[in-house]
Amino acid sequence: MDLDLKAMQQAIKQIAAEKGLSEKSISETLNYALAAAYRKDFGQKNQNIIFEFDPDTGLGKVYDKKIVVDFPPEIIAEIDVNGRDKKFVKSEKGEILTGGEEEKEGKEGEEGSRKERRVVVEEEEKEGETEEGAIKFNPKTEILLDDAKKIKKKAKVGDEIIISLEIPENFGRMAAQTAKQVIIQKIREAERESLFGEFKERERQMVTGIIQRRELRGILIDLGKITALMPFEEQVRMERYNPGERMKFFVLSVNMSMRGPEVTVSRATPEMLKELFKAEIPEIANGAVEIMAVAREAGSRSKVAVKSNQENIDPIGSCVGQRGARIQTIIGELGGEKVDIILWDADPSKFISNSLSPAKVISIELDEKSKSASVTVKEDQLSLAIGKEGQNVRLAAKLTGWKINIIKETATGEKEEVALEEVAKSEEMPVEVKVEEPAKEEIKKAVKPKKEKKSASALASAKTSKASADKEKKEKKSKKKEAAK
Repeated sequence: MDLDLKAMQQAIKQIAAEKGLSEKSISETLNYALAAAYRKDFGQKNQNIIFEFDPDTGLGKVYDKKIVVDFPPEIIAEIDVNGRDKKFVKSEKGEILTGGEEEKEGKEGEEGSRKERRVVVEEEEKEGETEEGAIKFNPKTEILLDDAKKIKKKAKVGDEIIISLEIPENFGRMAAQTAKQVIIQKIREAERESLFGEFKERERQMVTGIIQRRELRGILIDLGKITALMPFEEQVRMERYNPGERMKFFVLSVNMSMRGPEVTVSRATPEMLKELFKAEIPEIANGAVEIMAVAREAGSRSKVAVKSNQENIDPIGSCVGQRGARIQTIIGELGGEKVDIILWDADPSKFISNSLSPAKVISIELDEKSKSASVTVKEDQLSLAIGKEGQNVRLAAKLTGWKINIIKETATGEKEEVALEEVAKSEEMPVEVKVEEPAKEEIKKAVKPKKEKKSASALASAKTSKASADKEKKEKKSKKKEAAK
């Protein structure tokens, strides 16, 4: 069969360029589609049709490929024309069919509904008998040794018998119609697999995407070739996601489903913060500075513990950058989220003391069994150590992996263990209420009298200026009349 060589080559190259697939995979898909088309219109039931099209020469060939097998004569006698063991062939009614009854039932089925009857092959074990099961012979892919020798005299068990088949003249038109749907389906499958492989390599990495729209499941993110999903639990509570806005996301997982690859992204995970540090700080990217731990409350505050792998490099200075340029870029990408950079230390006491920054710690007592630490701070450092609603000590505990108890030392030297909830209520909340609201009322009262005084004086001056202007006009008119006389 001669096909249009140039047209076929151009079609393969065009599909490969558009779909991002290899020409080899498209050629395999084409061979599969042409084999399916030949099998449908010209093939027989027990033929293993294989089609080979050579894009370099434009020639195609089709053949039936089988493997040679052999059985003892008594077993061969029990195999029917369809390769099934006669002892285990049942009709739809569940009755065991003999060879003649099976042929009769097949003829009746063809004459009546012309639908293929489903024949169930089962393995039965009778009491008192040892059956090894039904004979396993597939006439579609296998051929008996006696039949193989009729085609090839020197055939032996395990050889491949290739039977060349003719290609009809009208196969080109019929193949185009039948192969079209198969090619489309196979190309879609190949495209899905290629897309899945591409994003599977980017799993646990940071990507840039454009926000599309909000749905019940979450927010859809356009990543170019695929649309990702950001569930509500992976969103930052204080952030606003406007359609068309470009943002950075962390790829949590890439899974293959019936609809194709499914990508899940996040902006709330601590891994997002790690990837931003790698992208913005060269020392972390090349391994000179290492991130040891991250504790994050997305949208509010985070703590990052770093250490230097080289003596002449300051890990905190490298992360902050000149005049804070590097850390400000990271904070801007996170929508203003505060980021504390902590110096990591192998000594738990020093590490816990650093993690409670900016508070100054007096002493630390460690309990290795319960992995808890009792941290003593002065009374004026208590609010800094605990933070707003206990956020500072909570992040420090996540960062270090230790349970931290804050102990307050008063001016007289007494020590008291502090409950975080009581501190948040007694020290932080009253300050916000008592300071802000009365100040606004006082400013309003002070501004109102000044506005009234200014308005009254302005009215008085306006009246006097009008009166003087009227007198001047009258005097000018009287002078003009006297001059005219």
